[in-house]
Amino acid sequence: MVNLGLFSEIKPVVSVNVRFRIPYYTQWGQSLVVGGSEPVLGSGNVKKGLLLTPFHEGDELIWGGSLTVPTGFQSEYSYYVVDDQKNVLRWEGGNKRKLVVPEGVENGKVVEFHDLWQNGSDSLPFKSAFKNVIFHKSSSLAIEKRLGAIQNKLDRDDSVIVQFKICCPNIAEGTSIYVIGSSLELGKWKVHDGLKLNYSGESVWEGDCLIPKAAFPLKYKYCKYGKNGNFSLEYGSNREVTVDISASGPNYVVLSDGMMREMPWRGAGVAIPMFSVRSEDDVGVGEFVDLKLVVDWAVDSGFHLLQLLPINDTSVHKMWWDSYPYSSLSVFALHPLYLRLQRLSENIPDDINQEIQRAKKDLDGKNVDYDGTMTTKLSIAKKIFDLEKDSILNSDSFKNFLSKNEEWLKPYAAFCFLRDFFETSDHSQWGTFSQFSKAKLEKLVSENGFHYDIICFHYYIQYHLHLQLSEAAEYGKEKGVVLKGDLPIGVDKNSVDTWVYPNLFRMNTSTGAPPDYFDKNGQNWGFPTYNWEEMSKDNYAWWRARLSQMANYFTAYRIDHILGFFRIWELPAHAMTGLVGKFRPSIPLSQEELEKEGIWDFDRLSKPYIRQKFLQEKFGPLWTVIASYFMNEFKKNHYEFKDDCNTEKKILAKLKSLVERKLLLENEDKLRRDLFDLVQNIVLIRDPEDAKSFYPRFNLEDTSSFNDLDENSKNIFRRLYYDYYFHRQETLWRQNAMKTLPALLNSSDMLACGEDLGLIPSCVHPVMQELGLIGLRIQRMPSEADLEFGIPSQYDYMTVCAPSCHDCSTLRAWWEEDEDRRRSFFKTMIGSDSLPPEKCVPEIVHFVLRQHVESPSMWAIFPLQDLLALKEEYTTRPATEETINDPTNPKHYWRFRVHVTMESLLKDTDLTATIKGLVCLSARSYPGQGEAQPGVAVVPPKQQIAGEQEKIRLPNQDPKITSIAVL
Repeated sequence: MVNLGLFSEIKPVVSVNVRFRIPYYTQWGQSLVVGGSEPVLGSGNVKKGLLLTPFHEGDELIWGGSLTVPTGFQSEYSYYVVDDQKNVLRWEGGNKRKLVVPEGVENGKVVEFHDLWQNGSDSLPFKSAFKNVIFHKSSSLAIEKRLGAIQNKLDRDDSVIVQFKICCPNIAEGTSIYVIGSSLELGKWKVHDGLKLNYSGESVWEGDCLIPKAAFPLKYKYCKYGKNGNFSLEYGSNREVTVDISASGPNYVVLSDGMMREMPWRGAGVAIPMFSVRSEDDVGVGEFVDLKLVVDWAVDSGFHLLQLLPINDTSVHKMWWDSYPYSSLSVFALHPLYLRLQRLSENIPDDINQEIQRAKKDLDGKNVDYDGTMTTKLSIAKKIFDLEKDSILNSDSFKNFLSKNEEWLKPYAAFCFLRDFFETSDHSQWGTFSQFSKAKLEKLVSENGFHYDIICFHYYIQYHLHLQLSEAAEYGKEKGVVLKGDLPIGVDKNSVDTWVYPNLFRMNTSTGAPPDYFDKNGQNWGFPTYNWEEMSKDNYAWWRARLSQMANYFTAYRIDHILGFFRIWELPAHAMTGLVGKFRPSIPLSQEELEKEGIWDFDRLSKPYIRQKFLQEKFGPLWTVIASYFMNEFKKNHYEFKDDCNTEKKILAKLKSLVERKLLLENEDKLRRDLFDLVQNIVLIRDPEDAKSFYPRFNLEDTSSFNDLDENSKNIFRRLYYDYYFHRQETLWRQNAMKTLPALLNSSDMLACGEDLGLIPSCVHPVMQELGLIGLRIQRMPSEADLEFGIPSQYDYMTVCAPSCHDCSTLRAWWEEDEDRRRSFFKTMIGSDSLPPEKCVPEIVHFVLRQHVESPSMWAIFPLQDLLALKEEYTTRPATEETINDPTNPKHYWRFRVHVTMESLLKDTDLTATIKGLVCLSARSYPGQGEAQPGVAVVPPKQQIAGEQEKIRLPNQDPKITSIAVL
């Protein structure tokens, strides 16, 4: 018999019934689960979380569930969409929710949490770009009450305590948040009688009150009330809360109402490569310290953001080829190119100072002299290092830097030493050092090594680059300017990262992009593709480390070629162009599938299809000579490439050899193009790792191999082509992106923007929306297939809009290079049938920039070249010289420099006033907003409407037919 007396001393546990409630529409076979950090919510295992039950309330589908917990219970939690086996299909964006059962809740009472599904965009105000830069004053508010604390007592059975909770990250000093509503407790819609909320930290405002059950359903809204009497009510329809007023209904209701509904925040920015900046103190190239000048100019111009191209070390070849900023030698190391020599020491000897002054003068050219600048900077830096190495290397600051960064810094320094010692970055040529190991690394960087000084010199350069960039980044934060970096999609095949982590890369392949706006032959970037399967084994640690390193300096970043995280265009290592590739991952066409369609001649379809008539058409009378060097006739009038020239790289090598030996005197470029056309003349690409898998060649209908097929086979391949590129991969690509992208996004609190230009699968934009990723819109590259030009006024909010970017010509060059397109734009976008000006005059520039700043896009970011075109005196340089990159040229020299110094631009108040006027009149946010703005007139509403109808007259034109309506 049980002795109940044994339990008489045990105090009964005070428990509370917690209910969850969230409106969410699911598809058939889907359910919602609450998963959290505590055991009752699965301890992080969604399969062990609380499965919710659906019910209808009016037109809404509500999911609900309950559990019993002790008073004072706390847990993080999120909602998940799962299938019948509780496999996660989708999860909430934003920060983890915090469940706090209020203290003092009596035993057996019911606490009901009313939640709204959080989208990825809900987390944006908590990103460092907003939290630590733009809204940094709001984030420093004093906490007035603990999160979840209830201030009222439940002392009436006919009432319910309702806690209101709203997120408001952008709030002016002295402003309060109120709830007003239909009940007496909420002031009957009068703000002075409403419920004032208290700040609980992390941009959350809370307050509670005792509301009679008879007052439900309760209508309410949140509002701001400033110390100067300004009142602003959130927009949209009234919020409404309904509760079960029966005896089994809740006693406490916690309303998590998400974000306060305000006009969406919008800002503007400037984009300029680091190397393109010019200052009075730089040596041959823009330097990190110069960013402080650019920040000052951005503030004067009303910009909240400064965007750069990648700034990592690219010194693979130790020549101007390394000017390509997307081919990283190390994804962690900064580029020595951007070092300010004068800041290396306070005690630089006179002779070295004179050498720096001579270098400034010699390298102050129209364009960047990459080789000369790198050689000069490293030479002078080495002299300063030799003078002060002992004091620097023994300083606490340096030791701390080395300790925090040794995991990447030591391999980087060792790689640079070996690169110079072996005179190549191709680590396969390094003998015993070809295979990386930590034991070998420690010997290479040992203090006892004869080359330890060289190793330390690389440490020293990185240390000073870190100090200089950190100083500039901190300056930007203080001024309210976001520093936005760039995350390249690839790394050079001869890089520190491929040496240290070869298992993370598919070294026998190359990364690129299929034919698109930039290049009809596709692009081959030369980077090895990623081994995502291997990367996933440590939860993408390499990627997470990259993002953590970037976050030391940047508060926002651009994900280069975000499509690569869904699928990458993979090319064989022997390819030179980007045409004959396949997507990885992708579901191929199987041999069995093709045979069922009646396709069987796989050699004919997957090998270059070369007939005698093709050779005659391409090479004319020379065809027999070309055939004798490059071809074998394997049957009458049918040819194949010889083994020594059956790939693009082999063709190029043999062609160069023949030309150098003067065995071919014809135009080498034309011969190369024609031979490449022949080797690319296939319908199917056979998988080199699985001979029974095939991929349709991109633009296969352009090939004579396709055109020689019978009509039935053509129709089969048209259908299979469409299925491969536009249908069968969507689920796979979505799944791949949802594995890889969250690992990146969760590894830092930087604001992420994705470059989503090119051939866009239909799964891309829904995934970006779900994850809170900001897309990119370039007006001349509309994502809508039926438009010639993008319409900025129709862009989505979650976008960055721009008239041009580094991968295309500037606005001025684009306008002037194509008369037909110029006329089309003038008619379509400006609404004029008259002849447009040949030159991109400032009035045209102003019109285009105004289109962009007035768009709904969260960010309007302008290349500096396009902004300078607002003033005629800055357009004397030929427009074509301002282009940063030519994507069709893999060996393009990235060397554009702005032809005026930042100091000069800072003095040009007319230009900054014009730009700031555009920003202010578009209602975009700008640094110092709310303070007196000298020199900027904010137009009252009536004047603004009149201003929108004014005409801008173009110079030297008939004013009756060439005025531009500012729409």
